[in-house]
Amino acid sequence: MDGARLAAGEEGAQRKPAVITRASGAAPSRGLVTASVMLATIMQALDTTIANVALPHMQGSMSATQDQISWVLTSYIVAAAIATPLSGFLAGRIGRTRLFLGSVAGFTVASMLCGAAQTLPQMVLFRLLQGVFGASLVPLSQSVLLDTFPPEKRAGAMAMWGVGVMVGPILGPTLGGWLTEYYDWRWVFYINLPFGILSFLGILAFVRETAADASRRLDWMGFAMLSLAIGALQLMLDRGESLDWFASREIVVEAVAAGLAFYLFLVHMFTADKPFIEPGLFRDRNFSVGIFFIFVVGIVLLATLALLPPFLQGLLGYPVLTTGYVLAPRGVGTMIGMLLVGRLAGKIDERAMILLGLVLTAVSLWEMAGFTTDVGMAAIVRSGVVQGLGLGFIFVPLSTITFATLNPRYRNEGTAMFSLMRNIGSSIGISVVVTLLAQNTQANHAFLGELVTPYPSLAPLPPAWSPATDAGLMALNFRLMMVVVLAAIPLLLLLRRAKQGAAPAAPALE
Repeated sequence: MDGARLAAGEEGAQRKPAVITRASGAAPSRGLVTASVMLATIMQALDTTIANVALPHMQGSMSATQDQISWVLTSYIVAAAIATPLSGFLAGRIGRTRLFLGSVAGFTVASMLCGAAQTLPQMVLFRLLQGVFGASLVPLSQSVLLDTFPPEKRAGAMAMWGVGVMVGPILGPTLGGWLTEYYDWRWVFYINLPFGILSFLGILAFVRETAADASRRLDWMGFAMLSLAIGALQLMLDRGESLDWFASREIVVEAVAAGLAFYLFLVHMFTADKPFIEPGLFRDRNFSVGIFFIFVVGIVLLATLALLPPFLQGLLGYPVLTTGYVLAPRGVGTMIGMLLVGRLAGKIDERAMILLGLVLTAVSLWEMAGFTTDVGMAAIVRSGVVQGLGLGFIFVPLSTITFATLNPRYRNEGTAMFSLMRNIGSSIGISVVVTLLAQNTQANHAFLGELVTPYPSLAPLPPAWSPATDAGLMALNFRLMMVVVLAAIPLLLLLRRAKQGAAPAAPALE
């Protein structure tokens, strides 16, 4: 009798994820669910970088200063960072699909308003709304796919989902540059309309609602402290370089506020009866190690994209469109890597694939550290493809193994935290490399003046890594990122592989 109950329980557990779709367990419905949430993912991921190249055109159109127009990016980043942790609570409170539909609709409408904005205050307000609604799209899409697909097919689903998350930011500058050059900067936002409509209709038709707990109450203290910590940290990182960091009173205030708020959040989390984020989420070793790895991925992905465009345009003289075309193969490499992982999953240990990805990423960064002003386009494209492959081999198995042992009741909160750590890593990486470039560029003339003496140079660094040149400084930044990637490798020993019975397989979306 007990054996029969156990078998029935196991069979029910295996069928449980299928309740998300309209046609329970039907393969076509899984494909349509994936397509619907992928559209939302791509739409949000593109917006993290697509507007960057249009800023100079917006600045002229709205008669804004350089500092003022930067709020178009800052407002979106801060709003999205604050709203991301809230998506887990809202999904449990009102239902995941209702939240998903509201987020897609709100993000699409906010995008249209951004495209129609006539003044800078209007643009900043609409970008804030865009950030608030867009914050939930990536974690919700990941959560839906994890529940829709059985364990043995999740790696394939994560591969398809990861294409949108990782390739979107890479292709954003290329698409944004093309739209701005041949149409108008407003199309950078208008392009979200077809994605938003198709995604909304697909989610409405194929994604079934989850149970909602109307009695669930928000831990206002925990949410307020975490929001203050994240918001202050993002403002500090985004504005630090332009305000000369801790020489500015604003940056000092933001740093103190971020540190104090985070400390109070931690104290509250471990002492409150029902905290905003449950400590049990971090007791899962795979999840805790996984969010650190995605933090490192965030640093490498967007920090590299922050370094290469100034190098290609400022030192090599590439036009904007050529720069976009040279960077685009990185996205192709990522797509290839993810699709290969989808085929290899279940046959090779996920940790081995992550290791391969880290090594490929480190190799590409080593090659980039050797770039000089004589570097050819082929070398730039080759290193980009290798790095894309590496990131593809990291992201998919990491997304799978991070949630392999996590209690399903933490899934909504876990995916939100996964996205948040990736975004914070990106912000820190960009802030560090941009600051080093700006500060050392100003000091280069003085540095070179000190070296002009009748005595032989005793500089300990090779010329290619000399901070006295912009190319050398960029190479040092790439080398620093390479060290970060290599230092993360020993943490693979802390990850536990998913059970063989839950091993993922190749994508099966037909």
